[in-house]
Amino acid sequence: MLAYLALTLCLGVAMANNNLRVAYEWREIDFKYESYDQRWQAIEAGSFKPANVIPYGLEVYRSRLFITLPRWRAGVPATLAYLDLNDTSTQTPALTPFLNWQSQSLSEENPELVSTFRVRADRCGRLWVLDSRISSVLEQTKLYGPAQLLIYDLHNDNLLRRHVFPAEQMKQNSFFANLAVEGHDCENTYAYAADLGSPGLVVYSWRDQESWRVQHHFFHPDPMAGNFSINGIEFQWDDGLYGLALSKPETSGFSTLYFHPLTSSMEFSVNTSVLRNKTLATSGQIYREFKVLGSRGTNGQAGAQFLDQETGVLFYTLPNMNAVDCWKTSDGMYTEKQRGRVYMDDKTMVFPSDIKVDDKHNLWVLSNQLQEYIYDELYPGSVNFRILTGSVQEAIKNTACDTKAKPFPELINKLGDILNPVTNTKAAGSGPRSAASTYSLSAALISCLLLFARLA
Repeated sequence: MLAYLALTLCLGVAMANNNLRVAYEWREIDFKYESYDQRWQAIEAGSFKPANVIPYGLEVYRSRLFITLPRWRAGVPATLAYLDLNDTSTQTPALTPFLNWQSQSLSEENPELVSTFRVRADRCGRLWVLDSRISSVLEQTKLYGPAQLLIYDLHNDNLLRRHVFPAEQMKQNSFFANLAVEGHDCENTYAYAADLGSPGLVVYSWRDQESWRVQHHFFHPDPMAGNFSINGIEFQWDDGLYGLALSKPETSGFSTLYFHPLTSSMEFSVNTSVLRNKTLATSGQIYREFKVLGSRGTNGQAGAQFLDQETGVLFYTLPNMNAVDCWKTSDGMYTEKQRGRVYMDDKTMVFPSDIKVDDKHNLWVLSNQLQEYIYDELYPGSVNFRILTGSVQEAIKNTACDTKAKPFPELINKLGDILNPVTNTKAAGSGPRSAASTYSLSAALISCLLLFARLA
């Protein structure tokens, strides 16, 4: 009996990291111009260079899926755009600039949008946009001013507020690349902006219309975690604070902010009661308020993350492994046995750059082959960018994050120990990618059969 149960569970675990589907994919990003002539004129003028456009962040609000497109190189005509989720006629839709072409123009003396990295929609129907205001960082860098937050009303797309970070909150190497919004109270909403270049966290209060900078050594990169290797491209990064995710608010009205530097395998947390208290947050008394959760181990550098407040499951990307993992925060312990593999693929999940759970509890992941874009070049003859999706319940099914009770938890943990080394298989180049994925699944099934034979 135990042997047959083991085989059933093992097969479930072996298949668990294939719970997302590709919803959209592009070889190159295109935009909805008013006419064919306008598009061609943009290409001839150099304001639209398809090879230089890369999607980076995403957000879902009602029928719109927003995509950020940082202006790392010249020829990116729109840095924030969206697609219509109700339009199912194509998997490769052209993007519509948000709000319009004029708001995307860099020819203005004080451009509205320069280079956006992250956007977050809150329950109050507001879109929070984090704009670094730095363009062409991979060519000839141009600074348009301090980083800014722009908040739009998604009911009519009007700009509600623009908050420019004060000079004292900007450091020499500041580069703001991530955003979390604590918006369960519409009038008392807080935004948290991660500075990875000069590690720090800027907290913004909607009610008070002011921001302050928080410093802590947990925001800094780990020099031992600086090596990255993604599909044969090796490089070193020393990026600080990056991944941010907020828990469901407690009875006190505060949440837990989970965070990590990009160049690190560690996860940390802090209660937002500490961050929202300007006097405390900017003092040296907050040292012991920050908690160490644990390590993700070798190749455990994590990128973007997001927490599903219904299940309490934290989803996070693993660029070094072309994977998405999860952790059930209610378990408390941040160990390998409490974490699960949601999806891993050396073709469809190459550099997962953003992750989000929408208000219908669907998980969305954007992969963009960033390592190719920065250190080599993207091949326009193959698919380079993908958005994958699936329900949260399907995503965590048969993983350690599954919220449904399971018999024999010790057995499931043992199966995870057996299968985990197999699912970490990576391909070195573009040729064997699909073969590597097939090999991983085949090896996992063989492991299942061997375990069944031992118990039978």
